[in-house]
Amino acid sequence: MVNRRSWSLAVGAALLWQAGLACAQAGETVKIAFIDPQSGPFANIGQNILRTFQLAAERTSAKSGVKFEVVAFDNKASPQESLNVLKAAIDQGFRYVAQGNGSGAAAAILDAVNKHNERNPGKEVVFLNYAAVDPDLTNSKCSFWHFRFDADTSMKMEAMVTAMSEDPTVKKVYIIGQNYAHGQQVSRYAKEIIARKTPAIQVVGDELHPLGQVKDFAPYIAKIKQSGADTVITGNWGQDLALLIKAAKDSGLEAKWYTYYAGAQGTPTAIGNALTGKITTMYGSYSNLPGEYSQFRDAFQAKYKQDFSTSTVLHLFATLQGGIAKAKSTDPVKVAQAMEGLTVRSYAGDVTMRASDHQLQQSLFFATWQKVDAKQNYNVEETGNTFALTKMYPAYVSATPTSCQMKRP
Repeated sequence: MVNRRSWSLAVGAALLWQAGLACAQAGETVKIAFIDPQSGPFANIGQNILRTFQLAAERTSAKSGVKFEVVAFDNKASPQESLNVLKAAIDQGFRYVAQGNGSGAAAAILDAVNKHNERNPGKEVVFLNYAAVDPDLTNSKCSFWHFRFDADTSMKMEAMVTAMSEDPTVKKVYIIGQNYAHGQQVSRYAKEIIARKTPAIQVVGDELHPLGQVKDFAPYIAKIKQSGADTVITGNWGQDLALLIKAAKDSGLEAKWYTYYAGAQGTPTAIGNALTGKITTMYGSYSNLPGEYSQFRDAFQAKYKQDFSTSTVLHLFATLQGGIAKAKSTDPVKVAQAMEGLTVRSYAGDVTMRASDHQLQQSLFFATWQKVDAKQNYNVEETGNTFALTKMYPAYVSATPTSCQMKRP
């Protein structure tokens, strides 16, 4: 049996040690270039997440003693524009860059960071990826300089298909997504994992559409209805998901929706009172998650009069702060080395930055759109509805192997 007094003393000593490390760099400033859309069709998402970064930086600065500053660079959701603003950020002295909206932009940034670091020893840049979820970024394209804080497409799909296998009403599935890296990977992994885990489920449709260009999804919804699908899988986000859901509502489609990003800013308003009990998400949080998450959620809503939806930003700051504390430095190379294999306490328990590929291992939450009630009482975007927990899947359920062959400095 563990001696409780000895255990308490050990925990207390560990906390004091961590506090000492956290204060070791007190007074230093870490500047983060936030490279994501601030204009164009996905501006509302980018602006909401920028505010999330700013509030997380403010709160982390207050408790760590290190000052975190976040400066926005508008990439207009374009890979080419991402390269332009990345160069501007590096020229201005930024050594940490953050991005998440679009795996195409992420791949461009990652390649440019790799080349910059190889050519400029002593001026290395670390890429903090909070939401670009193409699995290739931590497999064939893995890099010592890249850290991902969201579960990738394949990880979420592992948990999503597990949830489907537990629902006997799911028999015919239609897959629809944006025609770029993430949407293509959603299609690929949905078919592969369904065939492996629950082959009785039939895939009756699989379609990709242009990213950010479709204004009316009615023709796509008509195909879904014609297929006889009882369930739709989509990795769509932002305007592309909001308009897709609107078309489903207008057509009277009664299928269930398994989504990645139905909780992202603006989409709950598009859903409204329709499809309650039929819209689900698989993500690293849900609207009514208690503790640190709900505290941040309420502070965000009070400050910005908007809902907070991108919780992986909190994983990012918890890990970055922990890396600085462990390294006793804000130098990007030392912090990157310290973050490898690091386990920190985040809003949903312990998360670990897997050393082999720099993919954060974390719990995932399967949540369903429903009316607000006494237990699930957070009113999402003033719709009168909320995302309520259906089931939590621990990290091992969604953990996937990696092919990463990482080269370290």
